[in-house]
Amino acid sequence: MIRLGIIGFGKIARDAHVPALQAVGGYGLKAVVTRSGCDQQGARCFDTADAMLQAIGKELDAVTISTPPGPRYAIARQCLAAGLDCLLEKPPATTLGEIENLRDEAARLGRVLFTTWHSQHAAAVDQARALLVGERIKRLAIRWHEDVNKYHPGQDWVWQAEGFGVFDPGINALSIASRIMPGKLIIDDATLRIPANREQPIKVQLALSSPVAEAPLSAVFDWCPAAEDEWTITVESAEGRILELRRGGAELLVDGVPQPAQGPGEYPSIYAEFAHLVEERRSRVDIEPLRLVADAMMVGKRETAPPFEWRNDGG
Repeated sequence: MIRLGIIGFGKIARDAHVPALQAVGGYGLKAVVTRSGCDQQGARCFDTADAMLQAIGKELDAVTISTPPGPRYAIARQCLAAGLDCLLEKPPATTLGEIENLRDEAARLGRVLFTTWHSQHAAAVDQARALLVGERIKRLAIRWHEDVNKYHPGQDWVWQAEGFGVFDPGINALSIASRIMPGKLIIDDATLRIPANREQPIKVQLALSSPVAEAPLSAVFDWCPAAEDEWTITVESAEGRILELRRGGAELLVDGVPQPAQGPGEYPSIYAEFAHLVEERRSRVDIEPLRLVADAMMVGKRETAPPFEWRNDGG
């Protein structure tokens, strides 16, 4: 039994992490850190990670850190130093230096560090990856469009420095693309549209390349789309076979034919893997999705978009 604490007990923790723990088994939720109230039977509630560690740190084996990205690095360092294994929600940190330091600290202290990219655990992702092994790529097109009012209603932190803007969902697409592509992805160019009254982009267009690609690759992330939500990645091999991942990797079509895709679900898969990593005393640290966002920020051209205000009309 892994005695677990969850630091940052917001919507994603309640809607995804807790049901996954119940589905997988082998975990005991002993503590949560939140300022918005605690209703988890059997779990003690704390206002801060420091308060939790001082009170019951020695009664825990591991923590899940699902706070907004900004404070994750400091919290993770504190938990590693306290002797706890760490599971990090995506993105695992706000800079490459932070996550590299956490990786090194975990190794030095003999702790397990798991950077979770939940979209990599979608049902059809590994199937697509297997089909692309050794392939030359003719085309990669990513369309990741969703309504920020629906998924982050009123959450101003997403627009602030360290909040990532539309890269918050876009990094999910990049995590899948970097997982399935048979070669490294390179950001060649980027256009970042930033609302006049915000600090982070609402729309991003990327031009990419890869040593295994025979033509330019592209991605578009849009947080205020005109149409419905869309999370699609299309890959065409040099031989003309077309793979299309839909619904964020939950569905796979090959040359237009739906493929069977089954799995326990993204977060149950994450917690099953974390249990194996803890048992084997082995970390898994994937930096590539964060590296791609950092590269896009470095090469990107900034354009001013109209001011953004939260929609409060319910639709």
